Amino acid sequence: MQYSANWWREKLQLQSHVEGGAFRETYRSEWMLDMSTLPAGMSGNRNASTCIYFLLEYGEFSAFHRIAADEIWHFYDGTTLTIYEVEPGGNLITHKLGRDIDKGESLQVIITAGNWFASRTEVPGGFSLTGCTVAPGFDFADFELADRSALQAAYPQHTALIGELTR
Repeated sequence: MQYSANWWREKLQLQSHVEGGAFRETYRSEWMLDMSTLPAGMSGNRNASTCIYFLLEYGEFSAFHRIAADEIWHFYDGTTLTIYEVEPGGNLITHKLGRDIDKGESLQVIITAGNWFASRTEVPGGFSLTGCTVAPGFDFADFELADRSALQAAYPQHTALIGELTR
């Protein structure tokens, strides 16, 4: 059976996300990690793990942002999601999150803590229903939405892509 983006948005009760697309948190671990055990860049205690549903439709994008923890993306339904990850040295990694393993897609993609990343579905009329697991758990205190000019100045080799995927 084929489902639409609207069907998923309604059934999963997804809400607009500040970075673009729609989401709903589905899990927040009750286990708390003391800040003394956490990596640099995190201030305060954190839940051990969090998980969300995340939906993007063609024409939308998740703007470049970074967080202080590793993020694992999971593919659920729809069309391939392209995730662009920029490492600190400027290397661009293009991930294809999807189910066509023979075409180099992956059912799971890991984004390294502190790297800038953005995503979009590039299939006209398509959508991507995914999930994201973050450990230590996501907290907006660890979230930074990119400033277009500053990111382009830091990574001039990716000026066009940054221009397309920032607000």
